[in-house]
Amino acid sequence: MNKNERTFTDSTLLRAFVEIAECGNLTFAASRLNRSQSAISVQIRKLETELNASLFVREGKGMSLSAAGEKLLPVARGVLAELHKVQSLFKTPLNGRIRVGIPDDFDEGVLERALTDFTQSNPGVEVFATSGCTAGFPGAIRANELDIAVCSGPDIGNEEIFLQQKPVWVTSQSMVLAPGDPVPLAVVNHGCWMGEMPKTSLEHHGRPYQIAFKCNGIMSLKSAIRAGFAIGILYESNVEPDMKILSAKDGFPALPTANRSIIIRPNAPPDLAGAMADAIRRAV
Repeated sequence: MNKNERTFTDSTLLRAFVEIAECGNLTFAASRLNRSQSAISVQIRKLETELNASLFVREGKGMSLSAAGEKLLPVARGVLAELHKVQSLFKTPLNGRIRVGIPDDFDEGVLERALTDFTQSNPGVEVFATSGCTAGFPGAIRANELDIAVCSGPDIGNEEIFLQQKPVWVTSQSMVLAPGDPVPLAVVNHGCWMGEMPKTSLEHHGRPYQIAFKCNGIMSLKSAIRAGFAIGILYESNVEPDMKILSAKDGFPALPTANRSIIIRPNAPPDLAGAMADAIRRAV
């Protein structure tokens, strides 16, 4: 090795970096890693020193990736994934059956990444997966219909939050709405908080609206938005290039942050549930 080359071998630095990048918040990242905020801050400073790059932009209570951080993130995820594969080679194989509920409004690919990761690492485990509105997941956990599920909402009780996402008002790039016109809304129609939020937010804001489109899933909602047929709410990470975000200057109120938590049935197989929870966290 060239004596001028700099190396680092501590994967915990990369893991801390990825957790903060996914959470956008040092407090939540520290909670997910079971470390103190000061310890995580030290790890990030050490990584930035070793790479001679600033990886985050500090913004009030949050943290967003810098240009260097955006460049590092996919590489760091790849390295951690490969290390996980190495570790899996020497683990006692898991067996059994696990039932998991994953939101249908996650970024495209999360379900695929989570299930691929889990099944490749645990080929002896039978997986039953449900994707849909999270409103019914807690009841399914209590009814012994699911072993583990991701739940969402602005207030999810005492469960540990592992991810926060920002909902935004979205329409097509071509749609034009006059200030006094009722807002043509596209809403998901399965009783969850994301379906009610656009209506209650506009009502509290005193802006008239009419329901132009109802659907049962995120893909149909996005189709109506892309077509310029209606305005809806998506997570910021789900906004596509041919869509535009509407803000207060367009007459649309701010929306509450969505919290994601993982809930596990008390009698669920602990090894299987833990492995699935890890796979979900790595996938987001």
